[in-house]
Formats: sequence, C-alpha cells, structure tokens
Amino acid sequence: MQARAIRQWAWVHTWTSLICTLALIMLCITGLPLIFHDEIEAMAGEQALSGPASARTGGGLDAIVARAKDDYARTAGHAGVPLFIGFSGEDPLITVTVGPRADAAEAEMRLFSYDRSTGRAVGEVHHDGVMAFLLELHTDLLLGLPGMLFLGAMGVLFIGAIVSGLVLYVPFMRRLAFGTLREDRSARVRRLDEHNLLGVVTLGWALVIGGTGAINAFADPLVANWRQSELAAMIGANRAQGPLDPARYGSIDRAMATAQAARPSLSPQFVGFPGGAWSARHAYAIFFQGDTPLTSHVLTPALVDAETGALVDIRTMPLTMQALMLSKPLHFGDYGGLALKLVWALLDLATIRVLWSGILLWWGKRRRTA
Repeated sequence: MQARAIRQWAWVHTWTSLICTLALIMLCITGLPLIFHDEIEAMAGEQALSGPASARTGGGLDAIVARAKDDYARTAGHAGVPLFIGFSGEDPLITVTVGPRADAAEAEMRLFSYDRSTGRAVGEVHHDGVMAFLLELHTDLLLGLPGMLFLGAMGVLFIGAIVSGLVLYVPFMRRLAFGTLREDRSARVRRLDEHNLLGVVTLGWALVIGGTGAINAFADPLVANWRQSELAAMIGANRAQGPLDPARYGSIDRAMATAQAARPSLSPQFVGFPGGAWSARHAYAIFFQGDTPLTSHVLTPALVDAETGALVDIRTMPLTMQALMLSKPLHFGDYGGLALKLVWALLDLATIRVLWSGILLWWGKRRRTA
C-alpha cells in the first residue's frame, strides 16, 4: 500500500474512532451487566417458577385474562381492557397487560403476572430498578427514538473504524509476527502493539456487536414500517371495520387453538388484543416463535377474528424483520448459556481496553505534534 493511501486510511480510522469512542465505552460498560441480566435478577430474588413452560401448556387463557381484569379493576378503581398476553418458553410464568382502553399509551398499561400451571398470581410487574435503567441507557440514552438513532450512527462509525483499522493492520503484519509485543521499545510502541493485537483478536466479535447494535438502534422505524405494510396487508378486509367493543371479544382459548392448528410446530410468544398497535381492530394477533435459542426470536404472526375465532391470515415475517429479531440475541450473547456469556464479557472488557488505548495513542501523538 502506498504512503498516501495509508495516510488516508489512518485519517478515516482516527476520526471514525474518536467520534464514536465515548459512546462505545458507555455502551460496553452498560452492556456488561446486561449480558448477565438473568443471573443478576436471580441473585436479586427474582427466581423463575418451576414447571412446564406457559407457551406450551397450562390453565385456560380466558380464566387468566378474566383474573387480570379483576386485579386491574380492584387496584385501579375502574374497569380495564386486556391488551397483551405474554408467554414464557422456560417456565410457567404468563403475563397479562391491561389498560383503560384498547389504544392505551404505554404509560397507562399495567402488567400482571401469573403461574399458568397453578393459576396463582405472582404479582404486578414494574419496569424499574437498576437493570431497567441500564437497559434504557444502553438502548436510547434515555432519549427515546433520537437516542436510538444517535447510537445507531455511532454503530455505523464503529464498523468504519474496525474496517479501516484492519486495512492498516495488514501492512503492519508484514513486518512483525502475529501477537508480537515489543516490550523493549518505548511506551507508545508497546501500547500500539497491544492496541493492534487486542483489536484483531476482537475483530469478528466487534463486527457482530457493532452490526447488530446498529440494527437494533433502527428497530422502531423498521417495526413501524412492518406494521404499516406487512401487518396491514394481513388485516385485509378487517382494516375498514370500526373498533370492536371489548364486550364482544370471543374466547382467546378458541382463537389460540385455531392459530396453533395452522402452525402446530410453533409456540406462542405473545398475543395482541384488538385495537392495539400490534393487531387489527377486529382480530387477535398471535405471534408464534420457534423452539431453539435462535428461532425463538423469529416471529410468525397470525390474525384470528376476535368474534368468530376464524383464522384471517398467517405468514412468515420478511427477511428484514427476521434479521432484526435475530440481532438481539446475537448482540447480548444470550443464546448459548452462561459459557457464551462469559466469553461475551471477556471480549467486552477487551474492547474497552482497545478503545481506551486508542484514546491514549491519539492524545500522545497530538502532544508530540504540539
């Protein structure tokens, strides 16, 4: 590579790295405990229930929804409307979201949890605490969609920094054996060798994390586009119908049986009730998932008429949405058990070291130039 090309790539690597470094350090620090969120919640006393998974078997859904409505009315002082049912693929926990009306805002929703195998109430779920704060900070900097888009841009710059760093590393490797650390040289040379070695060791992981992080950052626009196009096409004739009175909702057990007959190999992940953003005005939207750690994040939506229980439509999500769903477990490494989480944590710490050494190298060069 010619000297001019090296200088150009070095400029790209320097500025793409500097612009995104502070955001990336924050993401690495907040992402470290999020890798072990299940283990941390268990240590905090949030033990999983024992028994068959609620996504596969358990008590009737109609009875659980009725109990959630009663719990909401008793605590809120007025009647509520069921909005979502959430299932677990690991334990009997089942959740029912209730709000004052079908199109309730997220702040108005309340989440009640139950043991589907016994019908016992587990308690109301509150989305607060340290882990919830860290997740929101990691996802959108507590700024909502603008924060998500900003972090998505930082992810794109991170990928640019990785690619440009690899381009610069190739001619460097021609002069030194892989893994060489020149301990007899100056502190700057030793730091440069460490930066290059850790950078190339974490290269593949960093590309995966940067790529999936950028995809996750644009999740809301992608999901909104899917709801407006694919889900709207599934609604079909239901689109022109007015809102369905909750008193006319039919049996959710019957709707679930109809949808599962069409996809017997899949398990439900959640149900959206009529009138919400994830469903139609006159239909239940039942979202199914696979039974492996990865396919459990790929959803297959089915629409079932809420009054008659007849199947309206069922189809596989488009590739863009499948990529979005698969990016989440890849990003946090939560599809391979504790061993993979430990590997993710070590690579996370190594990336923090790479970012920090990069800052020191830039600052040292800037001081020498001055």
